[in-house]
Amino acid sequence: MTDIDDDPRPFRTGVGALLLNSAGRVWVGERIRRTAQQLEYPWQLPQGGLDAGEDPRDAVFRELEEETGTANAEIIAETPGWLTYDLPIEVRDRVWSGRFRGQRQKWYALRFLGRDEEFDLNTHHQPEFSSWRWAPMAELPSLVVPFKRGLYHDLLAAFAHLDDDAGGPVR
Repeated sequence: MTDIDDDPRPFRTGVGALLLNSAGRVWVGERIRRTAQQLEYPWQLPQGGLDAGEDPRDAVFRELEEETGTANAEIIAETPGWLTYDLPIEVRDRVWSGRFRGQRQKWYALRFLGRDEEFDLNTHHQPEFSSWRWAPMAELPSLVVPFKRGLYHDLLAAFAHLDDDAGGPVR
C-alpha cells in the first residue's frame, strides 16, 4: 500500500464557496446519493474544479450558480493560499478516473445578497445536491466526510472573523 504522502499524482485544482446569509449562517448542501453510494456525512459546501484558463474568482461564481441556482453574492474574503485534502487511498483510483490524489482549492467567503427563494438545485444538468439548509459555521466540520474535516477546520480558522457566533462582526 502506498503511503498517502508519497502519492505522486497531482491535486485537482478547484474552488470552494462559504456562502453566508445576513444572520451569519452558512449554506450547506446535502449531496445526492448516487447508485451504491452510502453517505454517512452527506453535507458539504459548494465547490468544484477550475476550467482551463479560468480565474478562480470567476470559477467560484460559476460553481455557486451551477450548484445552488444563484450567484447573487459578493466576495468578502478569501483564503490567503490554497487548501488541500487527500482522497482516501481506497477510493483514489476510482474518483476522477484515478488521475488525482485529492484537491487543491482556493476558498472564498461570500455574502448572499438575495432571498432563499432564489436557490434552485436543479439548474445544472447534473445536480449536486438534493436539499440545503443554513448552518452555524462551527458545525461545518462535523457535517462533512472525515477526509475533508482538516480542510474545513482550516476554513474556520481563515474565516473566523466572519463568524457571528464566535464574536465576528455583525453584518
